[in-house]
Amino acid sequence: MQINPKIIKKQFEKSMEKYNENAIVQKFTAQKLIANLAGIKNNFENVLELGSGTGLLTEEFVKNIKYKNYCANDLTEKSKKYLSQIIPEFTFICGNAQKITPSKKMDLIISNAMFQWFNNLEKVSSHLKNILNKEGILAFSTFSPENYREIKELSGISLEYKSVDDLKAIFSKNFEILYTEEFKYIMNFSNPLEILAHMKNTGVNSLTLQHWGFKEVKEFCEKYKSEYPELTLTYSPVIFICKI
Repeated sequence: MQINPKIIKKQFEKSMEKYNENAIVQKFTAQKLIANLAGIKNNFENVLELGSGTGLLTEEFVKNIKYKNYCANDLTEKSKKYLSQIIPEFTFICGNAQKITPSKKMDLIISNAMFQWFNNLEKVSSHLKNILNKEGILAFSTFSPENYREIKELSGISLEYKSVDDLKAIFSKNFEILYTEEFKYIMNFSNPLEILAHMKNTGVNSLTLQHWGFKEVKEFCEKYKSEYPELTLTYSPVIFICKI
């Protein structure tokens, strides 16, 4: 499906107040990303975080990694307010991560749970290589095709998630792959409406422009209970760390 950054921005802005309490998987993935990065290198001069959002990754980063200059980017200006409560001094660039050009080259580009929203990862890979210093590191998490499999099977709605092999093929053209990991995180809910609320509160209802009325929601809930009586929602995070 074609991804519209304006719609993503609108939906994530709506979800920001409730994001942290709902983004359980994203927080866990941020912790794993930082832990693995620290095992490779834990001191950087110039850092760029893409998709800083409410600062889940920022918080883990500043607790575990040494740095000199921190630059953060997000589609929405609201992100700056959240980061200012976590990090004392930083530069903020509001805009599409695929198009931004920082004032200096970076030693680390890091991002959590955002790369799945890019339309063209080949272009992204080349763009990020160009704004990294020699020996610079790119560390990110995203999701594999198993992500939200229940939603895809019931509604046909899904992002075009890349497999680990696909990601390796794309990023190995510009980077040396240092570390990859894929894992599953299955959440359970009391009823299907909770699942829809969870998706809304993590900004994922920007997957579709479709407006669901009472009838559509009722049918979706009935199908969910029938097909997945345990009311699971599958996440399949992927962690990637690579360098020039």
